Amino acid sequence: MKRIKAACVCQTLHFMLKEDAEHDWAVKQVEQEVEQYKKTLERNHTQYKITEQTVQPDGSMIIKVIKQYNNSPVGNYLN
Repeated sequence: MKRIKAACVCQTLHFMLKEDAEHDWAVKQVEQEVEQYKKTLERNHTQYKITEQTVQPDGSMIIKVIKQYNNSPVGNYLN
């Protein structure tokens, strides 16, 4: 029999601007979407670590995150 000792997922997320929106408004929407994403992780009690958060020249944002997979223990992944 096998058991999961530790599990995490590594993701690179690109929060993109809405194409048909005014630029400044679209940038603010991206910032709000990123904050909402973080709040959702916290609300769901998902353990996570953002390893990189980069604003692109067009105002969009790329986030690299390591997060808990389902409810599995995270082991040393988030250290």
